Amino acid sequence: MNILFVGDIFGSAGRRIVTEHIGHVREAYAVDLTIINAENAAGGFGVTPGIADDLFDLGADVLTTGNHVWDKKELIEYLGSVPADSQERARRILRPVNYQAGVPGYGVFEGVTAGGVPYAVINLMGRVFMPGTNDPFNGINAVLKDISAKVIVVDFHAEATSEKVAMGWHLDGRVTAVLGTHTHIPTADERVLPNGTAYQTDVGMSGPYDSVIGVEKDMVLQRFLTGMPGKFEAAKGNPKMCAALIGCDAQTGRATAIQRIMLGE
Repeated sequence: MNILFVGDIFGSAGRRIVTEHIGHVREAYAVDLTIINAENAAGGFGVTPGIADDLFDLGADVLTTGNHVWDKKELIEYLGSVPADSQERARRILRPVNYQAGVPGYGVFEGVTAGGVPYAVINLMGRVFMPGTNDPFNGINAVLKDISAKVIVVDFHAEATSEKVAMGWHLDGRVTAVLGTHTHIPTADERVLPNGTAYQTDVGMSGPYDSVIGVEKDMVLQRFLTGMPGKFEAAKGNPKMCAALIGCDAQTGRATAIQRIMLGE
């Protein structure tokens, strides 16, 4: 079984490059399950229901997010309007599972691939240098108790590499893959851990690389040089699609391979 995970889409440049490449990548690698982190897809900050629909039309099965999930207010009502047992598109947009109780939406989606393989996708967020969430380590322990699928993919949206590496070891042998998002810089540490969990500290951004993690360079430099606040805008130059391709045993959920992907125009 092959799983494609596309790293944080950033703005229109990210949407454009993913649109250009995702179809032939899915075909070339016979992808069974496609997951996209979409939290920055709308102008670099948040995602709208309309943009989410566009990504589903490209072949996404599940969309994950992170700390920018609430940046577009229209998504809040959208996520809060679907029941837990729904299989509709709105239910396939996740927010971090370890947010405080009572917030809209869900952090886990359980489905079945077109080939009949049960799977689960979990959206988890770190606490180091990040907005307040509940403990991700004990939180994921509780979540896993209720999941029957063997194929389980965790999007760990976190800032600190140490926290991400620790989560990889914490979940080794318990999930199929732990894939880091949020920092927008692809790391070269992809590997299958000893007990069968594919791991990468950060899959990287699908967006403009002639930028500072997606934002126009001059705007960020001005803030560093002067300390003055300013509005950030999504850059557009040199877009790349960053993704991870995971091979796994559909019966056991154990990963057999992980490969980095970076494609440009």
